[in-house]
Amino acid sequence: MHHHRSDRPALAALAVLLLALGLLIPAQSAPAYAADNGRWSVFPTARKGGSDAHSARRAHFRMTAKPGSTVRDEVTVSNLAKEPVTFLVYAADAYNTPRDGGFAVREATERQRSVGAWTRLQRSEVTIAAGGRATIPFTLTVPGSASPGDHPGAIIALDKRVARAEGTGVGIRQAVGARVYLQVSGERAPALRVENVRFDYDVPLLPGLGEDATISYTLVNRGNVLLEPRVDLEAKGLFGRTSFTNAGHELPAELMPGQRVQVTQRWAAPPPLDWGSIELIASDKGGELVESESAHYRTVNRTVLSLLALVLVTLLASLVIRRRKVRNRATVVSRTPRP
Repeated sequence: MHHHRSDRPALAALAVLLLALGLLIPAQSAPAYAADNGRWSVFPTARKGGSDAHSARRAHFRMTAKPGSTVRDEVTVSNLAKEPVTFLVYAADAYNTPRDGGFAVREATERQRSVGAWTRLQRSEVTIAAGGRATIPFTLTVPGSASPGDHPGAIIALDKRVARAEGTGVGIRQAVGARVYLQVSGERAPALRVENVRFDYDVPLLPGLGEDATISYTLVNRGNVLLEPRVDLEAKGLFGRTSFTNAGHELPAELMPGQRVQVTQRWAAPPPLDWGSIELIASDKGGELVESESAHYRTVNRTVLSLLALVLVTLLASLVIRRRKVRNRATVVSRTPRP
């Protein structure tokens, strides 16, 4: 989900742009490779002259181009609704949402720096009859100064209508986009970094009554190559005992160049009295670009510590009293006169 400000001044409420980029389940009437929301779909136009049906169909635009070159292609918008719909069609840069790493795109009014700035569509607005479709040619011209590496984006079809969410007065606009994966020729430099590993836990007064703990960290793509990171987590507590483990956590699915994503992992019911270290190992698919980071954790429950301290003090006091009694008895016996 991507938030989008309304372009109609009469709407004082926030307008929300619901963006489907191949993440929604395709409707039966839409091609299986299309991104759709059940009312319209957007997908790369099937290539003519392909050797088979699979080569003609494309789920996304995948392009390789040299700086200074131009790529030509076509996008198809299919209206699945029972009434005509007018769409605004534009290209946009993609980015990772900071919190969950989802695939999102810049708004049409935002500044575009790569795919969104380099793409020119033959039509920026199209009205499609119910059940119809429109094919729009476009060119993507890579500047001679373009940096090498991966440049993700999307071609968006945005419904011009602004609906009102029932009972809220909030304007809702919907859009669907076909992803664009552009690779500019040149040196590829993949790089991954892990930052800010943290352990957060509100220790409850009584064991078992608190909320779950969380382990958070930030994944940073410092290179120019799209990454598919995975993370292995392990927490080792007292005496080297493994208190928590989570292997192969894959989030986000695609970490774009220059992007950083904060990831939060839930640790359900941590032990009430434990401390140690959290070891985090991040890598790209295939076990490459291995990066590690660590942080200390503590789940010490004050109530449990107080009870243990009380028990310890009681035992020590009992031991001292017992020893004194033994000493007193020995003294009395030694002072008793013998007949």
